[in-house]
Amino acid sequence: MNCTHCPDHACRTLGDCNARRFDKDESLQGYLEPSNQELIQAAARLVDNGRGGTLNRLEEVIEYSLDRGYTHIGIAYCWSMEKDVAMIADLIRKRGLRVSAVSCTTGGLAQDQMNEQSSIHKVGCNPLGQAEQLNAEKVDLVAAVGLCLGHDMLLQKQVEAPCTTLVVKDRTSGHAPLVAIRKMASILEN
Repeated sequence: MNCTHCPDHACRTLGDCNARRFDKDESLQGYLEPSNQELIQAAARLVDNGRGGTLNRLEEVIEYSLDRGYTHIGIAYCWSMEKDVAMIADLIRKRGLRVSAVSCTTGGLAQDQMNEQSSIHKVGCNPLGQAEQLNAEKVDLVAAVGLCLGHDMLLQKQVEAPCTTLVVKDRTSGHAPLVAIRKMASILEN
């Protein structure tokens, strides 16, 4: 399936494109589960009725948390973004929420201890440790900031609280991946 090449996008007018390989009724039943309804309704309050595009991502995370009654936000972050995370944590605290910010180097494990194929005996990123620390602190929501590809997946796999990405690491574009993607596309077009 490749929706980007669809000639009519019938799905955007509640039509059925007949290209799907899932049971529509089964999907709808999943959305009607109470825990999924809570997520869907809180997310909708951020974007419906003209609010879409009026909040930046941090504002969305804060408002979503307040709407859901969350009081304790966890930040799993790359140590290279520590100054930015300190600023993010301060902004969240100013809205009355608690913050636990856990660096990727937590626990001080060496890369060769965690990766059987590594010969680097220097501190490595420990996303499983980040998840365990945030689980122990019983945070209500986790925001990932600048975690490496793969490390973000390990964190999401292990953390118990809902997890969202606040900042994606892309050192080539000031952490704005679409800037780099658009540049790549422009080069390929020429």
